[in-house]
Amino acid sequence: MKLNVGIIGCGGIANGKHLPSLQAIDEVRLTAFCDLEQARATDAANNYGSEEARVYTDYRELLADNSIDVIHVCTPNSSHRDITVAALDAGKHVMCEKPMAKTTAEAKDMIAAAKRNNKKLTIGYQNRFRTDSQYLRQVTQRGDLGEIYLGKAQAIRRRAVPTWGVFLDEQQQGGGPLIDIGTHALDLTLWMMDNYEPESVMGSIFHKLGQKANAANAWDSWDPEAFTVEDSAFGYIKMTNGATIILESSWALNTLDEDEAKCALSGTEGGADMKDGLRIHGEDMGKLYTKHIALDNEGVAFYEGEDEDEAEVEARAWIDAILNDTKPVVDPQEALVVTQILEAIYQSAQSGQAVYFNK
Repeated sequence: MKLNVGIIGCGGIANGKHLPSLQAIDEVRLTAFCDLEQARATDAANNYGSEEARVYTDYRELLADNSIDVIHVCTPNSSHRDITVAALDAGKHVMCEKPMAKTTAEAKDMIAAAKRNNKKLTIGYQNRFRTDSQYLRQVTQRGDLGEIYLGKAQAIRRRAVPTWGVFLDEQQQGGGPLIDIGTHALDLTLWMMDNYEPESVMGSIFHKLGQKANAANAWDSWDPEAFTVEDSAFGYIKMTNGATIILESSWALNTLDEDEAKCALSGTEGGADMKDGLRIHGEDMGKLYTKHIALDNEGVAFYEGEDEDEAEVEARAWIDAILNDTKPVVDPQEALVVTQILEAIYQSAQSGQAVYFNK
């Protein structure tokens, strides 16, 4: 059986992740491409589409095609809710790129649409599918670390501000590094801790380096006037069981302690981190130990033998969930909690007060 897949948004994330990964799956036929810029949709269709692929500039016209089974939403954050809900209401399964939405209310609308249409919804947190992530997930699920009461989520870049597209536009994106890359680190940490019950959040955001003209950057220098999002953000998250998560994110920060989409965990029986590869540490027979885990394909449950990157494994797992009618690896209820926490960090930073969640 082949699934007909439509792509809405044919920019960088579609071409860099979704399209090549989907094209590699035998059970997928890429039949519809939509972008506000028709040339981009046409180029994507020419590079990845089936012979009968169609091109659109209005996603509503694409969704009216009853032959399409699955939609991938690869648009700016501000449109995630509207396009996802419309696709689900049109009877399509949906993968939406991260973050799930700009706000908790929008994310809840997406989940409600999936439920009322009995369709699958997942969010593009591909870092769960890295080999080190899969291995560490097995470690935490076995209980090897005991009760995990401290998590550190890190998404720190020294100077790597994305200056293209709408990344610097607060209205379109909802924020900067926190909602862009911090969301990956937070998702990983919550997933490893298997804890989705936040009690309160304190947050700080900074607009410091983003206001500098002609600043050094991995890509082109940014325009300070257009830099309307934060350049760094930090959160202190307390869970209802007393566990704590510290979240750090930046696009521009004067630091040498760089790491992206990583987490560190401390439990009653041991700890782990992804700082220099994957390290598991604890004590045995009264002595401390640290194990550096050598990983190739070990620990990845979705394939054998072939060396695939996390985007390819993510796409295959998603398509398999549809074909086999199983639960997607990234549950939208879990992604909702990520959005709740990110929104609370922004709210706390603005008010200077802690944000408490209803129990």
